[in-house]
Amino acid sequence: MKTRKSITKRFKITKNGKILGRAMGQDHCRAKKSGNKIRQMKKWIPLPNFLTKKIKRIIKH
Repeated sequence: MKTRKSITKRFKITKNGKILGRAMGQDHCRAKKSGNKIRQMKKWIPLPNFLTKKIKRIIKH
């Protein structure tokens, strides 16, 4: 089975097996948000457990 390239581009897997993703809400309505909030959303955030299981299953296929 091939890996889904779109998912491998959107998420990172750490050495310990955690999956990191970007924060939501970065695309539009940025004028309302403070610069501090926009900067915080650029960081990689660890995803919750129920999403990590799904993403790992998709990546390994």
